[in-house]
Amino acid sequence: MSMFGDGLDQAVQKAFTRPTPKSAGAQMRYLVKQLKGTKAVAQMLRISQRTVERYVKDQIKKPRPDLAVRIEREVKARWQPQIRAKAKEKAASTEGIIVDIHARMGYTAPIGSTDQDRIRHLTVALPAWYAARLFEAQEQGADEDRLRELTAEALKEVYFQDDGRRAGSLEEVQINDVLHLDFDL
Repeated sequence: MSMFGDGLDQAVQKAFTRPTPKSAGAQMRYLVKQLKGTKAVAQMLRISQRTVERYVKDQIKKPRPDLAVRIEREVKARWQPQIRAKAKEKAASTEGIIVDIHARMGYTAPIGSTDQDRIRHLTVALPAWYAARLFEAQEQGADEDRLRELTAEALKEVYFQDDGRRAGSLEEVQINDVLHLDFDL
C-alpha cells in the first residue's frame, strides 16, 4: 500500500467538484467540443454524424442502452483527467496543499540538541511549490520512500524551521511509523 501516493490521489479525487454532464445532449456537446467536431464523435461512437447533430440540438434525448453506455464511458474517460489536471494545476500554482499527518518523527541535528523522535500530529499548509514538487515526483513514478522524503523536507522547512525563522541547524526530518496521513487541496 502506498500511503503517500494514495494520499495525493485522494486529495485530487476530493477536489473533483464538477460532476460529468448528465443528459445525452450535454454529454454529446462535451464530446463534440473535446474531439473538435461531430464527425470524429460519430466515428468514435459508431453512429451517423446526423445522429450526433440531433443529440447536440436536443432533438434526440434518450439513446438506446448500448449507445448510452458508450457515450458515458467516453465522457468519463475525458472528464476525470481534465478535472484532475485542473486540481493539480491549481494546487501547484496558487493554492498549495495541506498535509495532516500523525506519525513518529525523528530529526538529524547537531550534537547537544533534542533529536529524540516522538509521535506528533501535525496539520500544515504547504505552499504551492511543494504541491508542485509532490505531484511532479508522483507523475514521474517516484516511489513511496521518495514521496515520504519530499513530504518530510517540506515539513522541515515550513513547520520545524518556520521558513528559516528557527531551527536553522536542523539537517533532516524523518517520518516513520505513519499512523494517519491525509492530503487536502
